[in-house]
Amino acid sequence: MLIGPLPPKRSRRSSGAVTLHDVARLAGVAPITASRALNTPEQVSEAVLQKVKDAVASTGYVPNRLAGGLASTRSRLVAAVVPTISGAVFLETVQSLTETFAQAGYQVMLGQAGYDGLREDALLKAIVGRRPDGVVLTGIVHSVEGRKLLTASGIPVVETWDLTPTPIDMLVGFSHVEVGRAVAAFLHARGRRRFGVVAGNDPRAKLRYESFHSAAIAFGLPAPKVVVVPAPTTLKYGRDSLSRLMECNGANNAIDAIFCSSDSLALGVMTEARVQGVRIPEDVAVVGFGDLDFAAYMQPALTTVQINGGAIGRQAAQFILDRADGREIVQRVIDIGFKIVDRQST
Repeated sequence: MLIGPLPPKRSRRSSGAVTLHDVARLAGVAPITASRALNTPEQVSEAVLQKVKDAVASTGYVPNRLAGGLASTRSRLVAAVVPTISGAVFLETVQSLTETFAQAGYQVMLGQAGYDGLREDALLKAIVGRRPDGVVLTGIVHSVEGRKLLTASGIPVVETWDLTPTPIDMLVGFSHVEVGRAVAAFLHARGRRRFGVVAGNDPRAKLRYESFHSAAIAFGLPAPKVVVVPAPTTLKYGRDSLSRLMECNGANNAIDAIFCSSDSLALGVMTEARVQGVRIPEDVAVVGFGDLDFAAYMQPALTTVQINGGAIGRQAAQFILDRADGREIVQRVIDIGFKIVDRQST
């Protein structure tokens, strides 16, 4: 026996989500008008725009950007790939990238590829499948498959934090080889003659310490002692590395300068030096890389290689925005350079 009317049948396709039609109905306008208000607000009156905004606020409606992207071939989404989100040296780039895109109405999706390259191809496939308006990569070391995938996608690509005359598409960065040479020359000019290196095992750090090593040899100095640690680098690795360098120190071959591939490693080296009674800079000079926030406030303050990560992010974003608006990219490779900040540790 039935009590009361049967409940209305729900469409099998209905998800219960608020739709553009619901917003239009509440605002008292046609769906096409509501769509214009959300996507091209300059095409509707202030009164209509306010009604639609009120309806959106009331319902909690979020536009389907995938559907909109299919219709307009513009997703307003950009993917950025970094080796690790724990790498503080990349944070300024990510922040400026995000802020620049946000001002233009774009959102940034952040992916973590790791340092061994094993995850990058899978991550790139997932990114390309979502058809973002651009991809920003850290570094230029990509597999043949990954490079082919990005080239074939037709999506604007900006490689960052490295330098090559043959980028996939566009590039903004600096030369790690030149960094290594410059640091060796800097320490040599200050009378340091026996170098040590503490470096992560990532490709960009390897370029820096190999160039540093070659420059030392070119100056007629002994080959630097090198300790390589896993990336991402940490304070602990720095402390452990100084102990290893000190183990092979003799009276006639004592290391008098150490180049670290990150400020975090330099912090560890200087911490362990204090524990072991090694004076900085009197006994050993220390140079870091990255000029992180703490570098200037250490005791002694850390000499380090400064990279304008904010400029990298802003230029990378501008490359993609220019391409999206159909503007010609005249200079596709930009070298932002670097600066050695001379402080008390040297």
